[in-house]
Amino acid sequence: MGIHSRTVAISLFVLFMLFCSASSDERNDGTFRIGLKKLKLDPNNRLAARFGSKQEELKEIRSNNNLLGDSGDADIVALKNYLDAQYYGEIAIGTPPQKFTVIFDTGSSNLWVPSGKCYFSLSCFFHAKYRSSLSSTYKKNGKRAAIRYGSGSVSGFFSYDAVTVGDLVVQDQEFIEATSEPGLTFLVGKFDGLLGLGFQEISVGNATPVWYNMLNQGLIKKPLFSFWLNRDIESEEGGEIVFGGVDPKHFKGEHTYVPVTQRGYWQFDMGEVLIAGKSTGYCESGCSAIADSGTSLIAGPTTVVAMINKAIGASGVVSQQCKTVVDQYGQTILSLLLAETQPKKICSQIGVCTFDGTHGVSMGIESVVDKEDTKSPRGLRDAGCVACEMAVVWIQSQLKQNMTQERIVNYINDICERMPSPNGESAVDCSQLSTMPTVSFTIGGKVFDLAPEEYVLKIGEGPVAQCISGFTALDIPPPRGPLWILGDVFMGRYHTVFDFGNEQVGFAEAA
Repeated sequence: MGIHSRTVAISLFVLFMLFCSASSDERNDGTFRIGLKKLKLDPNNRLAARFGSKQEELKEIRSNNNLLGDSGDADIVALKNYLDAQYYGEIAIGTPPQKFTVIFDTGSSNLWVPSGKCYFSLSCFFHAKYRSSLSSTYKKNGKRAAIRYGSGSVSGFFSYDAVTVGDLVVQDQEFIEATSEPGLTFLVGKFDGLLGLGFQEISVGNATPVWYNMLNQGLIKKPLFSFWLNRDIESEEGGEIVFGGVDPKHFKGEHTYVPVTQRGYWQFDMGEVLIAGKSTGYCESGCSAIADSGTSLIAGPTTVVAMINKAIGASGVVSQQCKTVVDQYGQTILSLLLAETQPKKICSQIGVCTFDGTHGVSMGIESVVDKEDTKSPRGLRDAGCVACEMAVVWIQSQLKQNMTQERIVNYINDICERMPSPNGESAVDCSQLSTMPTVSFTIGGKVFDLAPEEYVLKIGEGPVAQCISGFTALDIPPPRGPLWILGDVFMGRYHTVFDFGNEQVGFAEAA
């Protein structure tokens, strides 16, 4: 699925990228396994992250509000910035097989690779291309296809052919031959295309996903697959995808399962987010989440990501809107909360937002920022409403911890300094890992912890090492949001089962 001058000299690219091994393994238990090998990231490739950045893609999602894939145009869905993904594998298309490196992505549902008819996109000249004339099993389709991307779009047409995944051969698979790819995003990527493992509901052109056809053609027995992602940077073994079951050696204890709440992405309900065991208060009424193997980091609402950044000492950027709202209204918000005013109505009560029945929304009025600059654009007024609602959550969380008013005011002023940067990343001090708190997610009534070593991404060793927070900001408004995307930072810690037959997602401690 889809997600788009950095302030720190590091990328969202993680320490390494993984490629499928040449061999695959079919067991007598009805499962089929694909092994993953690890390839250390070439430091020179960090330059790639300057193009088609994840934050551009996040902005694209926010502006289109189509993250959950119910756009009226069935041929346009959001697509992640796969330059930030880690896990790659080898497949083949056609007879005889033409090999391609693809991302196994639970956040999308189409298979696409560059076409031999891609003549005018520079990136096509640096990747393997599918040539239908060389395959005896090719069948013409010709229907046009377009997948929106943060820095452009992938477009082309549909075709049918045999697709080989390990030793499994899926017959008559519908896929996209990409004839146009956007700029440097794909030019510098180490993958050729993408193999989606989501639901058909978000498939461009309603094409049947490869995963569905594996089941329909009886290639695997059980309608589920599981991911084990090895986060040990010293290990040669990268991980394993198991189609048709789970491997007990990949996890400890029992899985906690939660139902899929909306077919499309692997979306489920999530409870509270905790920092050092204390509630942030933001998801008390529940949030939605997506388990997404095609996203490296964990993306969540700016309100909570800013709180996490403060707790772990991450360096963001100063948000003038946030500081202005806090200076102007912080004490008033505090007083209203002490008077037990309904939190969701506070920002409308003080005139920064209007109340739509469930939460505050911008009403285009002059904000305190506008008073200083009468030419301020609508975006600044919107930012004032958002900052007010964030301040309410922050102050409320501190009141629950019985903090003094002075400490609360200092806390929210400090947290404004920790707002995630416009580029989505925040730097942390590698030497402070031992002092950072545990960050936890509540799923299915169980608390899933992430230690600092698991949510901080470290590039390099010794004095030249650089670290970034594994949390990036993503704001999807109600009723679709608040939404969290639990990417590889989370899935590396917790073995993940995607149970298609029972429409549920399961998590257990990875072994």
